[in-house]
Amino acid sequence: MSLTTTRSSILVIEGHPDGQSFVGGLARAYAEGARAAGSVVETVRLADLRFDPVLHGGFHGEQPLEPDLVRVHEAILRAGHVAFAFPTWWAAPPALVKGFVDRTFLPGVAFRFEPGASLPTGLFAGRSARLITTMDSPSWWYRLKHGRAVHRSFISATLDFVGFAPVASRTVYKVRELDEAAREAALRRASRDGARDAAALHARGAQRRVWQWKQV
Repeated sequence: MSLTTTRSSILVIEGHPDGQSFVGGLARAYAEGARAAGSVVETVRLADLRFDPVLHGGFHGEQPLEPDLVRVHEAILRAGHVAFAFPTWWAAPPALVKGFVDRTFLPGVAFRFEPGASLPTGLFAGRSARLITTMDSPSWWYRLKHGRAVHRSFISATLDFVGFAPVASRTVYKVRELDEAAREAALRRASRDGARDAAALHARGAQRRVWQWKQV
């Protein structure tokens, strides 16, 4: 079964445990920008889902997905673009996000190793993605001290691994120092990102339809 989609919808997955967080505001602004640009947008708050975040048997055990995780997986399959919004804590995603990834990005669900192949087939191929994250660190410290740890692990080692491409990112640094004006500016940038990603998704869909028409 091919998981490549021709849909023009966007899925926003928000991974902050606090429903009143600044990250939540960025996710909402991004979704509003995408809707204003003409995309159908679905949103998911991981904190609202009911699931066990622990993959008890690793990749070799049997642990069926809970109904909420099944619904999010189906939403990913419906989408042409998925945006993940969460804070960076200890140079890593929150446990809520890590548990979601551990439980849903599974062999046969998000990737598959073909016989004799050293690299996996990403089963979410055909979808673009975006990472929206915040941190208290300044950009220079995050780059030099932490080696852009979240971007390397979540974009390169996770999203790329399961087939998402291209993957864009927006990082808001030094959040604890931001005044109200700076926060409003960050929200406006998130909205513009949503609009740009929606426009790019629509353009890819138009190109795909032209290609399909030429094959008829």
